[in-house]
Amino acid sequence: MSVSGMKKQLHKASQLLNERLMGDEGTKLDEDFLKMEKGVSVIHALLAELLSRTTEFLQPNPAYRAKLSMLTTMSRIRGQARATGYPQTEGMLGDRMLLYGQKLGAASEFGGALTAVGGALQQVSQARDALDVSVKRSFIDPLQNLHNTELKEIKYQLKKVNGRRLDFDYKRRRSGKVPAEEVRQAWEKFITSKELAERSMFILLQNDVDQISRLATLVTALLDFHRSAHRILLGLHGNLQARLTAASNKRERRFRSKKIRVRGDHSSNIGFYDQPSSGSCSGDQFTVLRSRPGSPNSSYADSQLALDQPCCRALYSFLPNHEGELGFSEGDIIILTGRVNGNWFEGSLGSRSGLLPVSYVDVLVPLPLP
Repeated sequence: MSVSGMKKQLHKASQLLNERLMGDEGTKLDEDFLKMEKGVSVIHALLAELLSRTTEFLQPNPAYRAKLSMLTTMSRIRGQARATGYPQTEGMLGDRMLLYGQKLGAASEFGGALTAVGGALQQVSQARDALDVSVKRSFIDPLQNLHNTELKEIKYQLKKVNGRRLDFDYKRRRSGKVPAEEVRQAWEKFITSKELAERSMFILLQNDVDQISRLATLVTALLDFHRSAHRILLGLHGNLQARLTAASNKRERRFRSKKIRVRGDHSSNIGFYDQPSSGSCSGDQFTVLRSRPGSPNSSYADSQLALDQPCCRALYSFLPNHEGELGFSEGDIIILTGRVNGNWFEGSLGSRSGLLPVSYVDVLVPLPLP
């Protein structure tokens, strides 16, 4: 800095001290200028908040956000393209579901459903990645550019206006010792800087079209994401409903004990097996037909009957309360002839027939699908 420049800075500091400590009044700026200056200050604070809050909205995890920023910086230093993106929560959940869906295998209905949900969540994650890119390009970058160019320039101009005002007020206060020409030049410089700053602030504050259009692009990007997510999840919902219907209509598989082979040589080791409720012995094999725990043992003939036609076993005794209902005792094997609704079967027991409650029986062989 030159000697004249240092002297000018000292004069400005002297004038500022006089105004702050001694109560001297400087040149007052007009109300319109002060109002615009206040509006610019609000926009400056607004942009700082919007830039940080929008980034937090798109990438809420601060640890992942910091790691991503560090990786991006390192990639730029090395001249590499950024290969990693922000790990979306939908994608992480979808990865886990896909992993365990594959472990359960294609034969598992639940495993297939997990795979379907995991794939859909990964699609939602990809849609959110597209949202990040769209919002950054159409909303964050323009605001960042506005913050770094126009607002920065206006801030510099306002600082210059304040400096030239202090210079003018100092020379005016020392008008007897400072030539009148210098005072006039200081005034002209002050007015020129004021008009330039005033014009820049006016253009910024009147440019509502650009500011609203940026908000509109943000809303459009959000709307596109939610539409995509809605379409993906709606398709997934239909897929799961179809799987649920298929699983409900699938023929029920019942547990059957394996046949246990017993060695004929009693001196050798004999395998352990559960005592059958009733069974038949042929050669060296036992065929075991289990009863439901807590139910009385059914006869072998009844068990054979349960294998070749729709039937059920009574879990509890039932005394009819209305005409047309079928009474039975716990453990009875009842032939199923139809289903009235979700609460009642039609069936027969010996020579009697009627309605029986679904919750009172355990279906051994289900009715054929309609």
